[in-house]
Amino acid sequence: MEKIKCIILDDEPLAISLLEKYVQKINYLDLVFSSENPISVLEYIKNNEVDLIFLDIQMPQLSGIDFMKISGEKLKYILTTAYSEYALQGYEHNVVDYLLKPISFERFQKSTLKAQEYFQINESGSTYFFIKSGGQQIKINFSEILCIESIKDYVCIKTESEEYVYLETLKSLETLLPKNFPRVHKSFIINLDKILKFNSKTVTIISEKEIPIGETYKSQMFSALK
Repeated sequence: MEKIKCIILDDEPLAISLLEKYVQKINYLDLVFSSENPISVLEYIKNNEVDLIFLDIQMPQLSGIDFMKISGEKLKYILTTAYSEYALQGYEHNVVDYLLKPISFERFQKSTLKAQEYFQINESGSTYFFIKSGGQQIKINFSEILCIESIKDYVCIKTESEEYVYLETLKSLETLLPKNFPRVHKSFIINLDKILKFNSKTVTIISEKEIPIGETYKSQMFSALK
């Protein structure tokens, strides 16, 4: 895999300096641009190839949330913020993870490993991934998944024969899945290949399980079906 081309956008020079030092320590990251100015970053990504942005949420010129709305869906983000409530808003977008300031190198590295896993799966066309459950690494084939349900701080991956529950957020897992796994509700991701029938309010999958379709996710699901 090629290095992940990344940008740092933060209105605090000291925060940029710290993240630049962290990036230099990680061999699969390639820092291509850093700035305090969101407009200059938008101009840069318009003309250059970028994979990942370390993005501050609370900036005076343009908030990180508004920045993601403008920059579109092609990029992935790791949010950096001193305010956890703002970070949660970002999970509506292509967010791999968020880092709560002050950021330790250990936490930064964990977050970038998550991003690396995402890019490896999508570049390789992998048909599976691994989850850690009961002290073991368990292989999950995408083709076997029926749906994934969020249960508080855990997710439950349901296949035709097994259910796997482990500590993870639905949004974080969503970034690792292929395009035929849309979010259809705040608590559910489904495998389009396992649909039996659907209407404007629910979708029924092979197990005969009926799953609600959230208003926020209707357009995303019907777009994926097309």
